[in-house]
Amino acid sequence: MEGLGINWQGLVVQIVNVAILLYLLRRFAYKPFLGILERRAEKIRESVTRAEEIQKQAEATEQEFASRIQEARRQGQEIVNQANQAADRIRADAEQRARGAAEEFLSRARGEITQERERALSELRRQTADLAILAATQVVRESLDTDAHRRIVERVLAESSGPKLN
Repeated sequence: MEGLGINWQGLVVQIVNVAILLYLLRRFAYKPFLGILERRAEKIRESVTRAEEIQKQAEATEQEFASRIQEARRQGQEIVNQANQAADRIRADAEQRARGAAEEFLSRARGEITQERERALSELRRQTADLAILAATQVVRESLDTDAHRRIVERVLAESSGPKLN
């Protein structure tokens, strides 16, 4: 093989050198490099796992938040309904009190009107009687003499079954 230009001694030394180099690279470079890559892959797996857990927690938190919002809306609607019912009760109560006050006022007013009417009628009767008496007195004064006056008095007394004057 020397005719081909191959030096066996040099070839063996180079093979030994390559083997030593491979051994040294494997021992000092390849294994630590693989260890670094393995640690990096482990960190990536842990980060992915943590990210998945965080994603699940975020989804759970989002669902919880959505349910809380829904519950808050329901409670808000319930509060609005209760407030509307309370307002309706208060309005109905106020209307009832106003009706009662109005009826009481009308009743008092009607009573006062009736009393005032009775007073007015009584006053009218009294004034009418006074006017009739005054008119009768004036008529009697002018038209009756003493004898006619005596006869009227006797007639009135006779009708009332009292004693007669002579």
